[in-house]
Amino acid sequence: QVQLVESGGGLVQPGGSLRLSCAASASIFRFNFMGWYRQAPGKERELVAVITSGGITNYADSGKGRFTISRDSAKNTVYLQMNAMNPDDTAVYYCHAAQNSYRYWGQGTQVTVSS
Repeated sequence: QVQLVESGGGLVQPGGSLRLSCAASASIFRFNFMGWYRQAPGKERELVAVITSGGITNYADSGKGRFTISRDSAKNTVYLQMNAMNPDDTAVYYCHAAQNSYRYWGQGTQVTVSS
């Protein structure tokens, strides 16, 4: 009953920036956590960034200092701003939401960093 729709992926050159969006079909405040994960071919899905219902954020070391997670409650949308991107950031990025024992995933958006 909850849908998460990612957008904003694409091709970017090393050193460039990209902003991903995750639009939820419900108020984002119903979720204890929302976040971004990514998965590169042949690798495990890994956490990128998370934001709690209270607005507390946390980041994986890979994106710390380069990535910023934020939200717009009026739009039921969570964002991931990615700066100073490098080829290691190439992956499918997934939006994730958690409400008690429930887990929701978006379909993913492809991000490719290449010259």
